[in-house]
Amino acid sequence: MLSKLLAPKTFIPLLIIAGLLVVNFKARADFADPAQVKTMVKEGALLVDVRTPQEYSHGHIEGAINIPVSEVSQRLKEFGDPQKTIVVYCRSGARSARAKAMLNKNGFKAVHNLGGIGRWPK
Repeated sequence: MLSKLLAPKTFIPLLIIAGLLVVNFKARADFADPAQVKTMVKEGALLVDVRTPQEYSHGHIEGAINIPVSEVSQRLKEFGDPQKTIVVYCRSGARSARAKAMLNKNGFKAVHNLGGIGRWPK
């Protein structure tokens, strides 16, 4: 049985799956606490939906503006003061993680990734 698991045809796919699980866990570990994020927004944080305009038009968190992740680097001025608190979200958290990284790279320090829209507290 062990020899079958260690065979390249079986072992390589198992390694890939294990790697994907680790990456997924790491990404989820970087999500901000939903209750804290909601408080930040109530206190004036900029809430940004980084999904497509079509996704945004089908429903978004009240008060959010839409800047698709593909446009973040071209629309940096719309994020305002680099010291201001910003909360980004998308459908699952992958695009918002990319948006957060882009914003951090461009000097925005207080950026928080809610993750997916479903994590917003009711």
